[in-house]
Amino acid sequence: MSDDLLTASGIEVTYGGRRTLSGQRVDGVKVLHGVDISIRRGETIGIVGESGSGKTTLGRALLKLIDISSGSICFDGTDITHLPDTRMRPLRRRMQMIFQDPMASLNPRHTIRRILVEPLLLHGVAKDAKAAERRVSTILERVTLPQSCLDRNPHELSGGQRQRIGIARAALLEPDFVLADEIVSGLDVSTQAQVLNLLKELSTDLGLSMAFISHDLSVIRAICNRVYVMRNGLVVEEGPCDRVFADPASGYTRMLLDAIPLPEVDPEWLGRGMESDERKTPPQPSPQGGGS
Repeated sequence: MSDDLLTASGIEVTYGGRRTLSGQRVDGVKVLHGVDISIRRGETIGIVGESGSGKTTLGRALLKLIDISSGSICFDGTDITHLPDTRMRPLRRRMQMIFQDPMASLNPRHTIRRILVEPLLLHGVAKDAKAAERRVSTILERVTLPQSCLDRNPHELSGGQRQRIGIARAALLEPDFVLADEIVSGLDVSTQAQVLNLLKELSTDLGLSMAFISHDLSVIRAICNRVYVMRNGLVVEEGPCDRVFADPASGYTRMLLDAIPLPEVDPEWLGRGMESDERKTPPQPSPQGGGS
C-alpha cells in the first residue's frame, strides 16, 4: 500500500472555454497551470497563497467538484480523473469538504438533526434512524455542542457553532480525506483556536488526511505538517512547515511571511485559546497569533 492517499499530477483548470454556434473555439481563462501535489495517509498539508492564487480551485479539483482540463488525480490507488459520477459516488463519503461559509453550506430550511442524520442514512453508515441518532449525539459531544442544537435551524446558531456542525457533518461519515477551505477566516481568535484544536484531535483520532486552505500563515504553521505555497495558479514552493517558515526558498514565500505583522508565530496560542474557553473568560490573544 502506498503512503500517499491522494496525488495529483499536472493539474490544469480552465474556466469559460466554449465553442460558438459557428464551431469556433473560444479559449477560457486558465486558473491552474500544471500543479503537482501529494497527501500522505494521516498527514495534514497546508495550501496557502494570496486571493486569486488558485488554492480554492485546486482544492475543489482534488475532490472532483470541478473538472480539470489536463492532468491526473489518484485517490487511494484509483485513478479518479475521468471516473463517472456513478463510480465516484461510493468514494464521496471518503472525501469530505468543510466549507468557508457554513451558513451557505447548511440548508436553512432543515434542522441540524436532519442535516446530520440524512447523510448517515444516504451513505449507509448507519443502518437505521436510531443508529444515526446515536452517532449524531456522540459527535455533538466531540464538537462540544449541546444536544439542544439538534432542533434548531442554522440561523439560530453562532458562526463558531455552525462551523462545528460543518466539521461534525464531515467527521460523521468517517472519511479518509477532508478538505477545509478557509474555515476559520471569519472567526475570532478564541473560536479559531477551539475549531483548530478540534480538527487536530479528530485528525489524530480518526487517522484523517487533511488539506487546509488558508491565507493565514500562522494557522497553517499551527496545524499542518507540510505546506504548498501557490501564486498565479502555480506551486512556487513546497516542503515541511518548519523548513519553509524558517528558510523559504521562494521570494514570494518570503513576501508572504514579511506581510505578517510579527513573523514569529507563538506556537502556544491554540492551547491558550482552549484554556480561555474552559475558564469562560474572554481570551487574551497573543500578539503573534495571526488573525484573519
